[in-house]
Amino acid sequence: MKLYDIAIIGAGAAGLSAAAVAVRQNKSVLILDMGDRPARKVLASGGGKCNITNTAASADRYFGNNKNFVRGALSRVTPYDILQWCESHKLNLYEKTPGRYFCADGAAAVVDALLSDAQMASFVYKTNVLSLTKSNDLFIISTDNGNYNAKSVIIATGGISFGTLGVSDAGYKIAKSFGHQIIPVRPALCAIKTKRFDSELSGISIPVEIHVDNESINDDMLFTHFGIGGPAVYQATVRDISAGIMINMCPGKDIVKILKQAKQTNGRNLISTVLAQHLPMRLVRFIIGDKNRNIADFRDTKIKDIASQIQACTIECSDIVLYNMNSAEIVRGGVSTDKISSKTMESLLCPGLFFAGEVIDVAGDLGGFNLHWAWASGRVAGQNA
Repeated sequence: MKLYDIAIIGAGAAGLSAAAVAVRQNKSVLILDMGDRPARKVLASGGGKCNITNTAASADRYFGNNKNFVRGALSRVTPYDILQWCESHKLNLYEKTPGRYFCADGAAAVVDALLSDAQMASFVYKTNVLSLTKSNDLFIISTDNGNYNAKSVIIATGGISFGTLGVSDAGYKIAKSFGHQIIPVRPALCAIKTKRFDSELSGISIPVEIHVDNESINDDMLFTHFGIGGPAVYQATVRDISAGIMINMCPGKDIVKILKQAKQTNGRNLISTVLAQHLPMRLVRFIIGDKNRNIADFRDTKIKDIASQIQACTIECSDIVLYNMNSAEIVRGGVSTDKISSKTMESLLCPGLFFAGEVIDVAGDLGGFNLHWAWASGRVAGQNA
């Protein structure tokens, strides 16, 4: 049985990045993956254009039990390192918004570049890892396709989000078998199922400001047949939502002031007519119900109540269902960072065992932050394994 210097479990963004670094160091590398092709999430990312990195990548855009854990890898692999890598592979990039880079050539071109860097590694697909043990400083990887030996192992199995692409909790099970704590996982960067809104609002998209976990998020929100989605909501779900969220559906304006002025200027105007200058009519009708009367008929207390529904719309945690693991882009939770070196990604409980990517309790914000974490943590693991 061949002995490999490094075995990498998972042929995703983190695993391939680790392999690329390792083979450059003339190490023999084995990559095991349960799927029939590599980097399936990379291919699906950014609508097929791969949101490859974000120049705003810093510790405050990552979430987990220890937000500072990411600092080591982010300082060693910066967004500009990734942009340089793209340039070396002649990948054509564009900025969708300032600092947020996508690949104009498509995500498949990014995967081809990753595979080119890791081509000296041995790939074994359609293989499920059943267990990982260590004996006499060697790791024994038991799979449904035979056993493999390695001096070091990198767990890069990802999370259990986006189930349609084929995911596994094998990484969590392996980590747990070596004494690592698993932070319970939940969907993140996903839509919210809630009874707060009516399904008749489905399809409406508006700019909003969402207040969650002492932060304000300004982006677009989409009403769905089951609740709300869109980039603003996705960003909210990666944060701590245990205290609920508050939505300002008309940011940058003072609805109380607007309605009072309209009342003074022309009280015969319908309140729906005034609000429709600032919100879609379907949403206005949902908010005011059957109260579509002249604005002069509304007392100031009622005006304040309507304005509150628009600019301080609260959804309690009990009315929030994260929708759902199969459609979520990532998970929050995973292997606790408490017993992982932030400098090397090596287990503090088992020398030679490393972790990289989404399998760790690190969740990035929307906009290329999670792929950047995969590149960064993968490179650091590959360099030190």
